[in-house]
Amino acid sequence: MNNLTLTELLEAGVHFGHQSQRWNPKAFPYIFSERNGIHIIDLVQTTQLLKYAYKYLYQESKNGGEFLFVGTKTQAAKIVAQEAERCSANYVNQRWLGGLLTNWETLQKRVSRLNSLEQMQEAGEFSNLPKKEAALLVKELQLLRKNLNGIKKMRGLPSAIIVVDQIREKSAVIEARKLGIPVVSLLDTNCDPDLIDVLIPANDDAVSSIQLILSNLSDAIRLGKLELEEKGI
Repeated sequence: MNNLTLTELLEAGVHFGHQSQRWNPKAFPYIFSERNGIHIIDLVQTTQLLKYAYKYLYQESKNGGEFLFVGTKTQAAKIVAQEAERCSANYVNQRWLGGLLTNWETLQKRVSRLNSLEQMQEAGEFSNLPKKEAALLVKELQLLRKNLNGIKKMRGLPSAIIVVDQIREKSAVIEARKLGIPVVSLLDTNCDPDLIDVLIPANDDAVSSIQLILSNLSDAIRLGKLELEEKGI
């Protein structure tokens, strides 16, 4: 298990919360202090809860679980794609499509369409079509890739979703909770812990903080999948 130290968390700025006037009172148990109008997150709790999140994802992965990373804001998008791909998970890093979870069967048809168009393109079939028709298909393919590229290998509902910025990704959290899908999420000082099943008190705005936390969670999933493969399942 890759335990992160307090020094690593401090250097990544994981402890910096939001301005004190922008806080959610429910996050109070995870706040260490206030400095210059900024809430400071209790990193002792972060280390403990991050260990729990790591073990949880490792075990779920070892049991064959699949995961969906969600983070669409600018500073998270690239990291979400990178860490999800590193552990062979699915991800949404552009725009959350309403009904992605609650109406998965319908959305799955669009995913199938994306995969079909990609196969056509790889086989060189577009070049055999009239230019206008080929251009329309290329345009459709580009749009589908933009919205669905991170979930084109998704075959069903995930075992859990991993969220960066609970407030921005409110729709994803609501859909997951409606279906009883566990939510693993960074908990900044403006977030509501009641909406998260597995929380990690952490700065969800700084690139360094997001990178450090997601990398750790990705490691957990990778390790679980590796052990599952070694069992030959």
